[in-house]
Amino acid sequence: MGRGAQSLARVAVIVRAGAALLWWPGLLAAAIGALVPGLTGRRIGLLSGAALFLITAAVVALARGRRYAELAGGATRAGRSDFLQDRAVTVRNWRRGRRWWLLGAFLAAVASAFVLPGAGGMVLAGAGAGLWLKAVRIGRREQRDDALYWVRTDWAERGRPAGRRVEGYRTTGPMAGDAAPGGARRRR
Repeated sequence: MGRGAQSLARVAVIVRAGAALLWWPGLLAAAIGALVPGLTGRRIGLLSGAALFLITAAVVALARGRRYAELAGGATRAGRSDFLQDRAVTVRNWRRGRRWWLLGAFLAAVASAFVLPGAGGMVLAGAGAGLWLKAVRIGRREQRDDALYWVRTDWAERGRPAGRRVEGYRTTGPMAGDAAPGGARRRR
């Protein structure tokens, strides 16, 4: 692994970037779906949607947890020449790369209401909640280790901070960057 100047993005910020963009449209799609009687009826649709919400949130929150822990355990200190990417830039890049996918997911969730009212929206909201929970778990590890985890932007292709191309994380002190542990905005 070369130690030349690299652009680094916060791991928790990348994970958390999609949480709000799945949560709010998911709730909106579920509300729209609750207005449509659907083939199964509102009660069955909303109850199955609640179950799907819990399942999706758990699956997303726990997915690749071992890989995140492995990468964090083997993290190396970031060099002085490394460039730390702002939180806003990381979030903007994540959103730009997925805007059409997010729109398609929202439209599919609304369309699914004609079969199972509210369920598609609850799946989207569950994915957003799962991403938020994963970011919180990363933030707790950052607080415990008293370090922030960063990943090279060229390794985190398509916003995957624990993807195949990621060879390791870099760390900085807890005050580096403009995001708090867990990827939230740092309070001033």
